[in-house]
Amino acid sequence: MSSYPPSGPPRTTTLRQRLADLRGPAVPPRPLDARALAALAANPGCGRRALLDGAGVDKTALAAALGSPAPFGQSQFAIVRGNSFEAKVKGDGGAALLRLVHLHLGGAAEPPGPGARVPDLTAAGPEGRAARTALALREATAAGAWTLLDHPMLALEVAGTPAYLEPDAVVVHPDGRWTVVEIKSFPLIDGAADPAKVGAAARQAAVYVLALEKTAEKLPAATVGHTALLVCPKDFSNLPAAAPVDLRRERSVTLRQLDRLTRVEELAAALPEGLSFDPQRPAEELTEAVAAVSAAYAPECLSACELAFHCRERARAADEAAALGRSVRGELGAFTTVGEALAAAAGHGSPDDPAAAALHRAARLRAEALQEAACRC
Repeated sequence: MSSYPPSGPPRTTTLRQRLADLRGPAVPPRPLDARALAALAANPGCGRRALLDGAGVDKTALAAALGSPAPFGQSQFAIVRGNSFEAKVKGDGGAALLRLVHLHLGGAAEPPGPGARVPDLTAAGPEGRAARTALALREATAAGAWTLLDHPMLALEVAGTPAYLEPDAVVVHPDGRWTVVEIKSFPLIDGAADPAKVGAAARQAAVYVLALEKTAEKLPAATVGHTALLVCPKDFSNLPAAAPVDLRRERSVTLRQLDRLTRVEELAAALPEGLSFDPQRPAEELTEAVAAVSAAYAPECLSACELAFHCRERARAADEAAALGRSVRGELGAFTTVGEALAAAAGHGSPDDPAAAALHRAARLRAEALQEAACRC
């Protein structure tokens, strides 16, 4: 049996205390990074992820305690290849990278010269690095010269606490515009890349744009570009190529989801007192705790969320149609389970329901096609 809710009168707690109780008394909060915030934007309807990330729960440890660990992370080969490519792109004082930015997003500005500015962003701790980055951005904007910020540290307040984000690079243009640069190891083949990977990179870059906008609020001469530059290997070589990526849609979606995270108190208040996601608790209790928060599983979660395997198992056990994918779920209309859809395909749905009629017709056509194939054999 579960150990919650506890006996006795209910406790009144602050939000910080409540979130600490959800993590576990001895569990430090896991800081949010750009990848986690981008994943929130990819699935804005998932209250489970919003609450767990807002509370700083270590979802990797939670998934392992639930018995459904997710094999996240790149291979060592991919990490080495990515680091080697990034070093090549930023070599020689970032000359190649600045040329790509000027070529694709430079506008009427003069091309960067050989002595472009690359300020030192070294400081103690993430707070110090964020302050040093903000100072470098102000100085570069005032100087009106091409400036490359290599791995700057940006701060963005999320759910009342600062999240520290580290983009690959930020370029300051002579006109005061700031451009986010994402360097990835997947290839640009004939000028195009895998749409799913480009989408993930765009969502991540949108988080950096939001953080830069907070810094730019105090600088009237600065503007944050809503077009990032994606730099990847050209075709199957190690030569850098680039493509601009419009971030306006991703920025809007991410901003809405971050606004939702700032109301994480509402999600926490709906849970029973004493509920905890502490990985040290028994798996049965953790399963019940996770089930108390609504989820919106889709197959895309498998590449973005540590709890995806657990949520997939539960979605399949509940016969949820969403487990087949968002596009399939959208086509099924009012049918929320696979069983309901199969019943409609068998002719047991309402004839006035367009989805039921379409499923029944599709099932009839499939049966006819199979029968014709069997006769030809």
